Formats: sequence, C-alpha cells, structure tokens
Amino acid sequence: MDTLFTQDEIKIHAPASTVWNTLTNPDLTPQYMFGCTVITNWKVGDSILWKGAEDGVLYVKGTIVAIEPEKNLSFTVFDPNANYTDIPSNYLTVNYTLETVGEDTLVKVTQGDYKKVEDGAKRYEDTMSQGGWSSVLEAIKKLAEKEDV
Repeated sequence: MDTLFTQDEIKIHAPASTVWNTLTNPDLTPQYMFGCTVITNWKVGDSILWKGAEDGVLYVKGTIVAIEPEKNLSFTVFDPNANYTDIPSNYLTVNYTLETVGEDTLVKVTQGDYKKVEDGAKRYEDTMSQGGWSSVLEAIKKLAEKEDV
C-alpha cells in the first residue's frame, strides 16, 4: 500500500533528557512551535492541544498515541481552523524518535499518512512548501543546545 509521509531529522549536541524537556515543556514550546503552547497530560489516549501563547487560539488538536520519555513521542494532529471534516481519518500522526549518538541526540520526525486524509496531496505539498519540520527542528536544536550549557 502506498503511503506518504514527511520526514526530517537533526543532530542536537545535547543529551536526550534535555531534548525531551525542550519537546515537552510548555514554557519552551512557543519558542519552537510557531508561538503555540502545548496543553496535555502526556498520557496515551489524552488530548494534546497547541494554543497560541499570545492569542489563545486553538491551532492544532490531537491525541497522544505513544510516549516513552527521552525516546519516542507520537500524537495525532488536526487543524480545527482548516476546511476539513473533523473525523479521525483526517488526522495525521506526528512521530518523534530520539536516539543517543555519542554526546548528541539524533531527532527524527515523521508526519503522515497524507494518502489517508482528505485532500492529502495538497496538505502534503503545503507542508513541504513550508519546509516540512526543518524550521521546528532547527528551533528545537537551538533551544536544547542553549539549555544544555
């Protein structure tokens, strides 16, 4: 079966514990996730919301799918402001994996499957035209390396 995922990765000169804190600390998320604060209990099955820190607008919502601190974080995402039906089949899944490589942490992120969602090809192209996850990963790297000093 054909699938369609975005995929990005970055090596961060910081331990996985620091990178994990950067990913999950609501005080830090606005600095890498386009000004959004994450709201969740970090438990499988619980909701995850990304709200504008300044405007309070809900930009993305989803559900925690898997969580293994300092190793893996997976959650669904849906833009409630887009013109798509809010049904489970229109949610994409974001998966972060963290792997220790010497004194660094290799962070990989995937998002998809765009083939399974409404207007998936367009949504994929929109994501890719905006650089995929590269700007988010660069911001996470900058924060994590600063935190680890």
